Amino acid sequence: MNIISQLFFAIALGVAGFLFYTKVRSIRRNILLGRDINRKDHPNERLNLMLRVAFGQSKMMVRIIPGLLHLAVYTGFLLINLEVLEIVLDGLLGTHRITASFLGNTYNVLIGIFEIFMALVTVACIIFLIRRQGPVLRLKMDELRGFPQLDASVILITEIVLMIALLFMNASDQILQSRHVEHYIQAGMFPVSVWITPILNGLSNEALIIVERTAWWFHILGILAFLNYLPYSKHFHIILAFPNVYFSKLQPKGQLDNNEAITKEVKLMMDPEAAFAIPVEENAQPQKFGAKDVFDLNWVQLLNAYTCTECGRCTSVCPANLTGKKLSPRKIMMATRDRLEQVGKILDQNNGQWKDDGKTLLRDYITEEELWACTTCNACVEACPVNIDPVSIIIDLRRYLVMEESKASESINVMFNNIQNNGAPWAFSPSDRANWTQNLEIVLP
Repeated sequence: MNIISQLFFAIALGVAGFLFYTKVRSIRRNILLGRDINRKDHPNERLNLMLRVAFGQSKMMVRIIPGLLHLAVYTGFLLINLEVLEIVLDGLLGTHRITASFLGNTYNVLIGIFEIFMALVTVACIIFLIRRQGPVLRLKMDELRGFPQLDASVILITEIVLMIALLFMNASDQILQSRHVEHYIQAGMFPVSVWITPILNGLSNEALIIVERTAWWFHILGILAFLNYLPYSKHFHIILAFPNVYFSKLQPKGQLDNNEAITKEVKLMMDPEAAFAIPVEENAQPQKFGAKDVFDLNWVQLLNAYTCTECGRCTSVCPANLTGKKLSPRKIMMATRDRLEQVGKILDQNNGQWKDDGKTLLRDYITEEELWACTTCNACVEACPVNIDPVSIIIDLRRYLVMEESKASESINVMFNNIQNNGAPWAFSPSDRANWTQNLEIVLP
């Protein structure tokens, strides 16, 4: 590789890195628009959870076939990137298989393993591509129409093409090695690309070098393009899955977070004299209950939105969705991310200043019908392979409807009245609550 190629490679690497950093910084800013929440507790427990769920893929294996296919792609992604690291070093330094000199036979074994996973990734991506056109209902729902469906196909096809390019690079490389062409050192073991060599054997050395270099450049430039596409794609979960699981909720899934202001009011009702001991804050902003827009959600909920893999496992187990209701937990997360991206664009257009666009997450992106269809069973949270919590967003939007707008369905308002008047959700006074036990016959064993 001559100095011009090295310079071009360094420029391409620098531009790709800068563009990726710029977009990631924008996403980070968007996430931090959310309210603060403490998720720094129990660091050891959080680390173990991240290693088990995000790194170990434990929740993916609930569905064994897609789980194994995803494991092949995921493991291949981690391993093959080690070879990509070598390609980057070769591109910057003008070398060829730079790590082979000090790894020795270990290098041969590693390249052999990498090639096996290239084949597995290719096969898995082809199967995933076929499944997306098949009978899997969760991959054909309305919220996936348009860009989400195209995005999934683009990523799968890109991964297939990149793997094939890498195999052709290795195939031409091993022929050049066997012919002892200058620069192509004897290194590597090629159990998969060896099957491609018959296609290339008849080419001259010059033609083989063109094939090898073309495949090399195609692969590395494809990787850089893929890197910059990730932040715009659902596949950004490749990066965000780890922090998302680390900062996920450790409490039982059905445990709701209390609103501090309401908890305080209840305590004051129990001890009215304590109210006089609380200093009055001047110019205090009125307390907002629940969430109307993304600014009212916490940063972990916004991180959840960007981490969503759009796999649809949440929606496929949602009892409301299964009975024909409009609710789709996946759509809740996608809508939150869409709104957050729109907010980010407005901030970018106004030098970081917020200009109200007249829209909110509630109603413009997520409807009341969707919110009230949720049973808060947390089946979606249990099913999510990266510990996303759609229920928490639904609860916060509901709280806004009830506590800020006094808006709830008739059946819920009846329940609220009964709780206020009778201390229970049922329309019976406490004195009549045990009437059903009258005239019961007690049968002793």
